[in-house]
Amino acid sequence: MILSRSKPALGSNSDSAKGKRGGNLPNKNTSQFEDYLSKRDYAGAITLLEFKEAPDQNGLFYLWMAYCAFHKGDYKKSLSIYQNLYKNNPDLANLAVNIACCYFYLGMYEESKETLQESPTSGLKVRLNFHLSHKLRDESALMESHQQLQDVAEDQLSLAAIHYLRAHYQEAIDIYKRLLLQNRYVTGRPCRLGTLTSRDNLALNVYVALCYYKLDYYDVSQEVLGLYLSQYSDSVIATNLKACNSFRLYNGPTAENEIRSIVDQCANEGFGYDLIKHNLVVFRDGEGAMQVFPGLVDVVPEARLNLVIHYLRNNDTKEAYDLLKDLQPSVPQEYILKGVVNAALGQDINSHVHIKTAEECFNLVGSSSSECDTIHGRQSMAATFFLSGQFEEVLVYLTSIKSYLHADDTFNFNFAQAKTACHQYKEAEEVFLLIKNHKMKQDYVYISNLARCYVMNRKAQLAWELYIKMESSPDSFNLLLLIANDCYKIGEFWYAAKAFDMLDRLEPNPEFWEGKRGAIVGVFQMVIAKKFSVEGLGDILQLLRGSSTAQAENIARVIRRWAKEQRLPIA
Repeated sequence: MILSRSKPALGSNSDSAKGKRGGNLPNKNTSQFEDYLSKRDYAGAITLLEFKEAPDQNGLFYLWMAYCAFHKGDYKKSLSIYQNLYKNNPDLANLAVNIACCYFYLGMYEESKETLQESPTSGLKVRLNFHLSHKLRDESALMESHQQLQDVAEDQLSLAAIHYLRAHYQEAIDIYKRLLLQNRYVTGRPCRLGTLTSRDNLALNVYVALCYYKLDYYDVSQEVLGLYLSQYSDSVIATNLKACNSFRLYNGPTAENEIRSIVDQCANEGFGYDLIKHNLVVFRDGEGAMQVFPGLVDVVPEARLNLVIHYLRNNDTKEAYDLLKDLQPSVPQEYILKGVVNAALGQDINSHVHIKTAEECFNLVGSSSSECDTIHGRQSMAATFFLSGQFEEVLVYLTSIKSYLHADDTFNFNFAQAKTACHQYKEAEEVFLLIKNHKMKQDYVYISNLARCYVMNRKAQLAWELYIKMESSPDSFNLLLLIANDCYKIGEFWYAAKAFDMLDRLEPNPEFWEGKRGAIVGVFQMVIAKKFSVEGLGDILQLLRGSSTAQAENIARVIRRWAKEQRLPIA
C-alpha cells in the first residue's frame, strides 16, 4: 500500500488526509450517492455531484467533492478544494487537518506539519503528527506522539502502521489480531490468522495479509486476502497484493494475469496507478524499467531499490552506487541492497572501504533479532562471513536455508564457492552444475572454481575442456595457470604438463619450464608404474621437442632408452 509519497508531488509554494464527511448528504440523489460511496466508486460520486447537484452556501457540496477526490487518490484536487474552502469559509470544521492530510499524502511533510499546527487538538491530529514524525525521522517527536495515542481502534491502527513501516511486522500483526479479538469477529473454527468476518472491519484482513507478505508467508497472505476479495473483488490494493503473492509463489505471467483486472481501473490517475505501473515492470522481469522506474523514484518506495537492481543486472555498478550512496537505510531490504552495491563496487575497484561498508550492512541485518531467523537474515549473515573469508561459517548459514533456495542460481553460485573454499569439491561440483544462468556460467569466477572442482575430483580432462572453450584473454591465462598448478598438486601430471607447456609457449618463464619438466617426469614415472598408457610417451616426447634446453634433450634421451629396453615403439 502507498501510505504517502516520498517525493513531493507539488512545489513547496503550492497552496490537502482524509476528507472527513462534512455532514448530511446533498439534498438530491441521496440514495444514488450513498450507493456510489458504498461501492467505493468515487469517480461516479464526483460525476453525480458535478452534474446533478448545485453548490450550496455552507460548503457541503465542496466538502463532499474534496472527500471523493481524496479517496479516489486525486490529492491535488482535494487539496485545492479544501484550500479554497479555508480561504472563503475558515469556520468550517476540520479544514486545517484535512489540508494537512492532503499535504501528507502528496509527500509535502514540512507543509503538512506547519498546517497541522493551525488545527485544534483532535485524535486525527495526533495520528497525523505520529506519521509525520516517522517520515521526518524525528524520533523524539515520534515517541511524544506515541505517548498520546489512546487504546482506541484508530490510534492502534496508526501504531500498527508505523510498526509495518519500520519492518516490525509481527508487532503489527499482534495489534491487528488483538483488534479482531476485541471486536469478537473471529471465526469459530481454529485459525492461526484470526480471519475477520465483520463487514465494517473487513479491511483488517488486507493489513494482516500485507504483514504476512513481508514475512515471506505468501501462501498465508493469500489465504487472509480471500475473504476481503470475495466482498471487494475490484480492490486495487488487495488485488495488487494477490498478484505480488502470485509472483512470489509462481511467476511473473501469473502475477500479471492477476493484476490485469485493475489495470484499466487505475489508468492514468486512479488510486494506486503508480504502484500498478511499477509492479507490472517487476512482473515482466524488468521490461521497460528505464521508462518507468526513474520517474517513480521517491514516489513508490520500492522504485529506487528496483532501479538499483536493474543497474546491477546490467553491470552498471557505479550508477547503482550513485543512486544509493545518500540513502540512509531504515528497513532490512535497504540495508541488504546497500550491502550488495558496496560489495560489487568494492570488488570492481578493489576498495576495502566499500567492502567494509558491505560487511557492516549485512551484519546489521543478519544479527538483528527480527531478521536473524529469516531467509534474508541468514543470507546476510552468510554474506558477512563470505566477505571476511570465513567460509566454514558461510556454509553453516547457507546450509540452513538451502531447501528453500535449491533452484536459485545466485544462491547456488555462492554456496558452491564456499564449498570449494572449504575443499568440499564433490559437493561444490554438483552445486555448480545446477546453475542455469548463461551469463553466470560465463563468469570467470564460475569457470575457475568449476575447473578446480573438476581437477580435484580427478576429472582434469573436463577442466582442460573449459580452457579450450575460452577465448584468449588474461582470464584464460589465469585459468591455465590454475589448471597447471592444481593438476601438478594432485598428480594429474599429463594435464599439468600440457598446461605448463602452453604457459611456456605463451610467456617463456623458467618457472613454467620447471613445472613442465616435473610434470613430464611425473607422467614417465606413471608409465613405468603402469598407471598411465605407454602411448602417452610419444605425447610427452612431442612436448619436449618444443623446449630447446639441454635438460629437455636429456629427459627425452632417458625416455627413449627406457622404451627401447622395454621394446616399446614410440615416435
